[in-house]
Amino acid sequence: MLTDIQISRAAQLQPISAIAAKLDLQPEAIEPYGHYKAKIDLVAAGLDTAQPRGRLILVTAINPTPAGEGKTTTSVGLADALNRIGHKTVLALREPSLGPCFGTKGGATGGGYAQVGPMEDINLHFTGDFHAITSAHNLLSAMIDNHIHWGNALDIDVRRVVWRRVLDINDRALRSIVQSVGGVGNGFPRESGFDITVASEVMAILCLARDIADLEERLGRIVIGYTRAKTPVTASDLKAAGAMAVLLAQAIKPNLVQTLEGNPALLHGGPFANIAHGCNSVIATRAALALGDFVVTEAGFGADLGAEKFFDIKCRQAGLQPAAAVIVATVRALKMNGGVAKSELGSEDVEAVRRGSVNLVRHIENVRQFGVPVVVAINHFHSDSDAEIAVLLEVAKDQGCVGHVCRHWAEGGAGAEGLAYTVVAQATNGEATFAPLYADDLPLIGKIETVAKRIYRAESVSATPAVLAQLQRWEEAGYGHLPVCMAKTQYSFSADPALLGAPSGHVLPVREVRLSAGAGFVVAICGEIMTMPGLPRVPAAETIRLDAHGEIEGLF
Repeated sequence: MLTDIQISRAAQLQPISAIAAKLDLQPEAIEPYGHYKAKIDLVAAGLDTAQPRGRLILVTAINPTPAGEGKTTTSVGLADALNRIGHKTVLALREPSLGPCFGTKGGATGGGYAQVGPMEDINLHFTGDFHAITSAHNLLSAMIDNHIHWGNALDIDVRRVVWRRVLDINDRALRSIVQSVGGVGNGFPRESGFDITVASEVMAILCLARDIADLEERLGRIVIGYTRAKTPVTASDLKAAGAMAVLLAQAIKPNLVQTLEGNPALLHGGPFANIAHGCNSVIATRAALALGDFVVTEAGFGADLGAEKFFDIKCRQAGLQPAAAVIVATVRALKMNGGVAKSELGSEDVEAVRRGSVNLVRHIENVRQFGVPVVVAINHFHSDSDAEIAVLLEVAKDQGCVGHVCRHWAEGGAGAEGLAYTVVAQATNGEATFAPLYADDLPLIGKIETVAKRIYRAESVSATPAVLAQLQRWEEAGYGHLPVCMAKTQYSFSADPALLGAPSGHVLPVREVRLSAGAGFVVAICGEIMTMPGLPRVPAAETIRLDAHGEIEGLF
């Protein structure tokens, strides 16, 4: 059996100009980065992204497990299938982070014959967007410390600087640091730390901005800390927004690539869904909606994280109206939710599938709360038995959903045509009545409780008096209308990653809250979730190398 990277290398990619032509983009509208990837200049393209013509399809999933779900693979397969059955479809995905590529999860270009390419370029430096975001973020960090060093005219309280630095590599040693040691010439020592780049507010801003002007305005609204009088200090106060926007001027342009079947894909932005809002950029999504009849996009991790944030943050801010949602499930992952160890997943266990299917049912119920019709995609593995698949099809039917067994990993778009026909029917029948989960004017703690109770099925939320007081201060400062971005483990509906299935009645502990005024949301950090991940005991980086022919080995 060929590996993903072998399949990708064997594919004959088309010149990026040919992919652009499929979208009726003129040569002056694209800026090639080599033969197979390009930036799209939306101004030169003359796109009216305010008047979308396409229908928006969200691909989400059950809670992830080490068994794998294949959400990105399904997104690619569905986009290829929609094109195969005659619908002009554009894929809109996030860019991969180097952290997972060298850690455990691997890249984010799909798998098998449902991939986007060039796989190696995309999974590594791609067009440099993440490097630009890292640089813009850390420029602001440097300007904060420089301002304090040269007299601190804004009266920034060094104990209340909340802006940390970022790096796009998992590095637990940088989570908490003491900086500026070594003498007066190095500034004022203080405690700080690093987050991973995908958790940066600059990443979130890039992915939620409408255009370059909106980007700069949002950058200026970033709250970096507080004065001794506890009033907020912004990036605009530091005169940093202009220079940050300059560093992001190329990064804000969407990236055009292709699936292995030669269909157009826009990959742009990459916030994680367990610590950020987990969606590709609004700019790329709107561009795709202006270019295609259907747009397939995804939101990270399970529907309790990515889909909730897609609906409550991205769609709310951008005025998007999703037409349908696809929930990806696998027999293997639901067996794990039913109590089967990873080493035993190859053996048939119908009852474990039935027990674990409560996770799928919960996600179906949750997505429907937003008024969006649901289709279930069963991502097929060769070890799945007919009896196990029958259970999942029965569960989907009992929930009033159409379920499809999809073989896009092995067959490409042809393996997802049945799914594509059902998605078209659901997206065009006029049944979608999308609405966010909560109103803008609900208090911040009320928004956190709404997500916890209605999506996670928690009994209550536990927050310290300091957290509650901080939320109240932000409301008094005019931030109470913002949505909330829940940062929690992706493996469970609770804050305990070991609590699988569909737990209810638990308490959601909110240990910290952070204001992302530029992005336009408040982050609630729950349980033990980390905004700077660490590498596993055996990281993927140990097996990634160049072979004797200069080709990359070990990347997946």
